[in-house]
Amino acid sequence: MTFSLHGLAVSSGIAIGRAHLVSHATLEVAHYQLRERDIPREIERFEAAFAVVKTDLGSLRKESVVPGSPSELSAFVDIHSLILDDPLLCELPKDLIRTRRCNAEWALVQQMEELVAQFDEIEDSYLRERKHDVVQVVERVLKALLGKQRKLTRRGRPDGELLIVVAHDLSPADTIQFKNLEIGGFVTDLGGATSHTAIVARSLAIPAVVGLHHARPLVHEDDMLIVDGTRGVLIVEPDARVLEEYRLRKSELELERSKLKRLKTARAVTLDGVEISLQANIELPQDLVQVKNVDAAGIGLYRTEYLFMNRETLPSENEQFEAYRAVAKAMAGRPVTIRSLDIGADKTSQALRGTERQAPNPALGLRAIRYCLAEPQIFITQLRAILRASHYGKVRLLVPMLAHVKEIEQTLMMVWLAKEQLRAEKVKFDENIEVGGMIEIPAAALALTPFLKRLHFLSIGTNDLIQYTLAIDRTDEAVAHLYDPLHPAVLRLVSQTIQAANRAETAVAVCGEMAGDPLMTRLLIGMGLRQFSMHPSQLLEVKHQVVMADAEQLALKVSRILRLEEPDKIREQVERL
Repeated sequence: MTFSLHGLAVSSGIAIGRAHLVSHATLEVAHYQLRERDIPREIERFEAAFAVVKTDLGSLRKESVVPGSPSELSAFVDIHSLILDDPLLCELPKDLIRTRRCNAEWALVQQMEELVAQFDEIEDSYLRERKHDVVQVVERVLKALLGKQRKLTRRGRPDGELLIVVAHDLSPADTIQFKNLEIGGFVTDLGGATSHTAIVARSLAIPAVVGLHHARPLVHEDDMLIVDGTRGVLIVEPDARVLEEYRLRKSELELERSKLKRLKTARAVTLDGVEISLQANIELPQDLVQVKNVDAAGIGLYRTEYLFMNRETLPSENEQFEAYRAVAKAMAGRPVTIRSLDIGADKTSQALRGTERQAPNPALGLRAIRYCLAEPQIFITQLRAILRASHYGKVRLLVPMLAHVKEIEQTLMMVWLAKEQLRAEKVKFDENIEVGGMIEIPAAALALTPFLKRLHFLSIGTNDLIQYTLAIDRTDEAVAHLYDPLHPAVLRLVSQTIQAANRAETAVAVCGEMAGDPLMTRLLIGMGLRQFSMHPSQLLEVKHQVVMADAEQLALKVSRILRLEEPDKIREQVERL
């Protein structure tokens, strides 16, 4: 029977193949009594399962250093290895086996549930979320105990069909295995668009849909599946007509992607001769491979908070300096815009847990520049590292979440102080480094003049600007449908910011998700935007829209769109641009 399920689209593309079910082991554990004489053998079985998983994680660690592997994988493997070696998990269940004469699987799950309950009581949000890592490690051990290893193996099919993994949940360490297997895509019941697993899926270019809720119990092994990672749809047992339609769409998509590669060396210029700068967003120096593959005009956003994540200690000034310098040198004179630490809300750091506080509403609390100004030693260390790197390339400093004039002035004072320290130490840096601000709070967009007077450039962070304008938590799937970049209030804030910056002859860019959405490209050009920054994988598709656009004509059409009040009508007109 044909049916479809709708979830969150987290990695674009279309995958067609047969279902391969990954069972949710913790839901399938039996409980039975052992004979006294069988207890030693059961403990041996328990220890053997831990040994198997330890070997498994060791193999994954080797894969994590292979070029092209997501940089986050090594940290995930390290966390899971530490959990696996914790006596609370690897020793205490053996006591349960001895005292209660129970089977190993049941003992392990009992101990896991006790640990998870303890994690739920922790105030620190980062540590609290580590309970998911505990569950994932336990699932691996249970698979070994049950003789159903979670690691997938290559399964060739005479007709060349790919496998679609269907699971209740997957860890990033699971998804990394897909790159060497005949895996077309995956779908899960749990997960969100910003989860680590979704990030890994995008970096591996695997079509994926998460948050389907009921896919795992409804799909059977070897069911024919279509995963539409662009629209967030899973189609089960499609009829011949639907299957043929999606095969055609998949072929067209692959052909289009192949054609886009020809645009790598083409200039990003509109039909009427307007130059558009297409730059890339990166998290770590390793991302430069993708940046060079699409010949980006520069780095429009270097998210430095990723240097602070998945670690126990803060990165030193020298460690930060080496990371920033590597990017500056590699870009060989092209601009590198380094954003100061943007921690808080959904981005937490274990290394900073001693300085972070539990806020009732983290998105509106002590985050980004507010946090940096409250922790001047951490901030000054980063500023020194960025300034030192500026000697090796065209580096710019971008400050996130500015809303008040005093925040700008305090930041500039901190930059001056860092410069004074380096001068005293006779360390070279760019004396004329540009300092810019992110416009992601409505108050900043509505009171822009002080920003234009004090800063060298602006960058519009549309992700948070939309969130704060519409009062919607963008990570909450319950209200995700209300998150609308084409809401008239959002468009007016973006347009007013671009126009004000252009009048003041201040460079302005968009670095949020809107910049990488081809549907928005012509709209933003019509607003007067001349600099975009996006994930490298989106750049060629946006360039394709640029070279077919006429900026002068778009300006007239967009001015009419901005007068509309209803999002549906706005979307209709934007699609016609």
